[in-house]
Amino acid sequence: MSRRELDAAGITDPLLRAAYTRCRRLNARHGRTYFLATRLLPLERRSAVHALYGFARWADDIVDDLDRHRTPEERDRLLRRLESDLADGLLTRAGREPVVRAVADTADRYGIDHALFADFLSSMRADLTVTHYPTFADLQGYVHGSAAVIGLQMLPVLGTVTAREEAAPHAAALGVAFQLTNFLRDVGEDLDRGRVYLPGDLLTAHGVDRPLLEWSRRTGRRDRRIRAALMAAEAMTRRVYRTAEPGITMLDPRVRPCIRAAFTLYGGILDAIAAQDYSVLHRRAVVSRRRRAATAAAGVLRVAGARLRARTEDRVARAGASAVERKGQVR
Repeated sequence: MSRRELDAAGITDPLLRAAYTRCRRLNARHGRTYFLATRLLPLERRSAVHALYGFARWADDIVDDLDRHRTPEERDRLLRRLESDLADGLLTRAGREPVVRAVADTADRYGIDHALFADFLSSMRADLTVTHYPTFADLQGYVHGSAAVIGLQMLPVLGTVTAREEAAPHAAALGVAFQLTNFLRDVGEDLDRGRVYLPGDLLTAHGVDRPLLEWSRRTGRRDRRIRAALMAAEAMTRRVYRTAEPGITMLDPRVRPCIRAAFTLYGGILDAIAAQDYSVLHRRAVVSRRRRAATAAAGVLRVAGARLRARTEDRVARAGASAVERKGQVR
């Protein structure tokens, strides 16, 4: 399938094809929900989405390093090297790392604002030193770079039927909604990394602090205050989804099934968290295979419908043009 995607995108250089293939594998391995949704995109746009995800995943893996194989100094050095490589790559469409070559080529093909990548790497750098966010306003600064810019990077690739500026706030909100969902799902894992992404003011409002979270994680015991805080975080996240949703109809009809599927699947993670009674400190919430399959099937039907409508509109347009041409000849 990757060959067809690369051929459809007009990517012919062997080194560049290998770079995009590397990104696709990263997406398939680490972004199961996201990768499933990208399968609903038109063939020619999938490689660009894989490149954006692959680069983000590469940077994220540098700063996370859950097994502590690298010291903070080593992670800082690797991130600086990636920043330098990307800066050169965006100018030359090259790069030492395959993910940089692919994302630089994507940025050039789709005219993606280079400042979005700088904002993303700024948030990644914060992960090297920042371990909590006292208020939601503080967290918003982080998620702008870690998530909102991803939605904005995607927008030129997806295409819109409205002015891009009109769709941009919704695209940014969707990126943030996905990120907040991950924060809620991964509270325990992030705590193991020494980080708490849930806003401090939200936790405090329910009588929760880091020692209480660590106690629950360590002992496997639950606390009603933690549950109340997680419920509040879920409600906050669903509000962001509601802000994002109107943007889906602003996208190119051919990509809407993909984004609708991602919207549904990530929202399903919130449903799974609630169904497990907010036990995210003790086990990871996942969307069931049945729901994933049903969402994918619905997406396939939407893709088929969008293609049929596009072909019908194309035939009508050609017929109209032919009629005008014949009328002109008769005159």
